[in-house]
Amino acid sequence: MNTFYNILVFIHIFSAILGMGPGFFLNIIPRSAKTMSELRHAFKIKHNLHIAVMVGGTLLLVSGLLMGSINPYLFKMGWYITSLLLFLIGLAMGPLVLSPITKPMKAILASHEGEDIPEEYLRLNKKLNLFENIANILFLVIIVLMILKPF
Repeated sequence: MNTFYNILVFIHIFSAILGMGPGFFLNIIPRSAKTMSELRHAFKIKHNLHIAVMVGGTLLLVSGLLMGSINPYLFKMGWYITSLLLFLIGLAMGPLVLSPITKPMKAILASHEGEDIPEEYLRLNKKLNLFENIANILFLVIIVLMILKPF
């Protein structure tokens, strides 16, 4: 069982690097876009990276819960419970907060003609960046909790 647990730890760490790592840069990708063509291309890149983030996040959750089921004492550790709750809040932000902002942004990308970036897109992007930064802070706190295990 110890070998299986070690494999889970490896998967967990690997998933954090490959899954969460790109997530910290998703909101940076479209920033340099100066035209609608560049912005559309940036969103395609962002979408492809987001798939890796979703796969990595799923593996993180599953491997973390499996480690907890192997070592149930983890469910009594404050850092573990706090990390799990913050992770679930971060996951919930996707469909509850981020998606309602990105849907109209994607509609603008699909329908806007010309190369100028509309003000409505810029307004929505500012709002999206705020919430993506909040999510990134949540995930950074989780990483710190996982490393330090302070309580």
